[in-house]
Amino acid sequence: MHATITPATLAFDADGHPYSPFFDDVYHTTSGGLGQAQQVFLACNGLPSRWAGRAAFTIVETGFGLGLNFLATWAAWRADPARSRRLHFISIEKHPFRVDDLARLQAAWPELAELSAGLRRQWPALLPGVHRLGFDDGRVTLDLVFGDAVQALPLVEARADAFYLDGFSPACNPDMWSPAVFAQLARLAAPGASLATWSVAGEVRRGLQAVGFAVERRPGFGGKRQMLAGRFEGAAPSPEAPAERRALVIGAGVAGSSVAERLAARGWQVVVVDEADGPGQGASGNKAGVFRPLPSLDDNRLARITRAGFLYGLRHLEHLARVGHPVRWSPCGVLHLGRDAKQEGKMRAVVDAHQPPADYLRFVGQEEAGQLAGWPVAAGGWWFPGGGWIQPPTLCAANLAAGGEAIRTRFGQRLARLERVDGEWVAFDAAGAEIARAPVAILANGVGIRALPQAATLPVRPARGQVSHLPAEPASAPRVVVCRLGYVSPEVDGLRCAGATFVADDEATELREAEHRENLDKLDFILPGFAAPFDPAGLAGRVGFRPASPDRLPMIGAVPAVAQAGRDTPLADIPRQPGLYAVSGFGARGLVWASLAGELLASRLSGEPLPLERDLVDAMDPARYLLKPPRPGAGGEE
Repeated sequence: MHATITPATLAFDADGHPYSPFFDDVYHTTSGGLGQAQQVFLACNGLPSRWAGRAAFTIVETGFGLGLNFLATWAAWRADPARSRRLHFISIEKHPFRVDDLARLQAAWPELAELSAGLRRQWPALLPGVHRLGFDDGRVTLDLVFGDAVQALPLVEARADAFYLDGFSPACNPDMWSPAVFAQLARLAAPGASLATWSVAGEVRRGLQAVGFAVERRPGFGGKRQMLAGRFEGAAPSPEAPAERRALVIGAGVAGSSVAERLAARGWQVVVVDEADGPGQGASGNKAGVFRPLPSLDDNRLARITRAGFLYGLRHLEHLARVGHPVRWSPCGVLHLGRDAKQEGKMRAVVDAHQPPADYLRFVGQEEAGQLAGWPVAAGGWWFPGGGWIQPPTLCAANLAAGGEAIRTRFGQRLARLERVDGEWVAFDAAGAEIARAPVAILANGVGIRALPQAATLPVRPARGQVSHLPAEPASAPRVVVCRLGYVSPEVDGLRCAGATFVADDEATELREAEHRENLDKLDFILPGFAAPFDPAGLAGRVGFRPASPDRLPMIGAVPAVAQAGRDTPLADIPRQPGLYAVSGFGARGLVWASLAGELLASRLSGEPLPLERDLVDAMDPARYLLKPPRPGAGGEE
């Protein structure tokens, strides 16, 4: 079920200290929030000395609140010449503040003004799930997890070096200090992980000791006599050492280029191989693709993954522009109309039930929908103000350019076979000549993955998609993307895209008049009468082949080494081919998933916290089909 995020209420107690009406407690001690952050949470965790010389250091916090602990930690990290190369901060928050309220509260600490302004510039929409933000050229990562800690912590995948236990008091918020939460802290703890909290309540001490933390009282801060420090002494798996940081990426579309850029940002050396003469020439070659999420009333896995992909994708587009490699795209908005009155009612019900921020999603009636489209329409539906269109080849090119010298490309090289030789994956061409090699290989070559024997366990199906190109005048309607069983884009370079067909297991490359006619029929369903001037016999267009999956979810992760597994076998116990990974099965949603897929796989390969909940990571594991074989005929697009 969808967990609606209720924002924190801006309130103050009688002495002017920030106060939570939800929990009837103040956000920080009356002696000063910044001093509490520095003495209780940093010093009590041995920071900054404990991160000195480390490749990475990870902190998990229970209760983001005003963001003061994060800002104080970031400031200390910045000021420390011996700091770790990367800092990862994960924080859970059930009631996040709106950004304007956060600005008012953080103004109390002018010494942190630069950092707090940077945080607010990236402050995410108040929607459930993991929101990954990057600072200081990606060396500092903040994962904001919006939701209840009892439900959210089990879904976090990380190895924590330190814990900041900073929820409201056990008397006011007992769930935050429950055995269930303490058990998750133990699960997340790296060997020797430290913890700190201002609470010395007996149930807190006993609960932490029960899961393997040795705790001790220390002198408190301000008017508080004591605080609590701890160290994890229970059994904990050692963090996996990353493989040698060299990777071979097969495919230079949105999937492959996204993985390559995210690996390069972590110091990997990457070789990208593609048979085309440049990036984004296959399924990623359209002039304009739709970029928007896909909600559902029950907030199912597809809805959660598209929401996470959309929100991360927006931040990635901003990142590429910030580093000088802007993508050609337009946040013109996406209007998704109901197919009929029944679906229109369901779409309204989703918005009524979820209460999303209006700048993310709102329901519009038929009249307003027509105004947004600039054309009379037959139904209302969803309006995504931040959605729009992206030109996929420019995203691919920007990703590769952002990687700089860490990414080398081998264009015009057709992969004929892939072999494991002396601990490395070697790509060979048809003549048997070596193209490139690396310990890690990532298959992101669209439907071409089906030709590789190593990927035979993956049920990727080719789905032919024909887009029709319609002549269009600049600034003509519609100036937003409009969807209703198909889609139509605004004018781009004198053309607008309409489509697209979805024909499974059809690998013919020619343009077909029948599919142009199908696209025009969809266009007329979207915008009644709009298709009348166009003759399907004379239209231009483009045919691409999407790699589709049976369950409509992507395949991101290690490729299985076996063809069968028992239905009750844990995914983690399924044997995998050493160093071989897949990023495939995007279907028609490559643009909304690709950037997050790249971050997810790069995080996994680098031994870092994952940017997505564990259940969603498992839902995209390529080995899932070994546990539940796909139904025949599954995998069509709506």
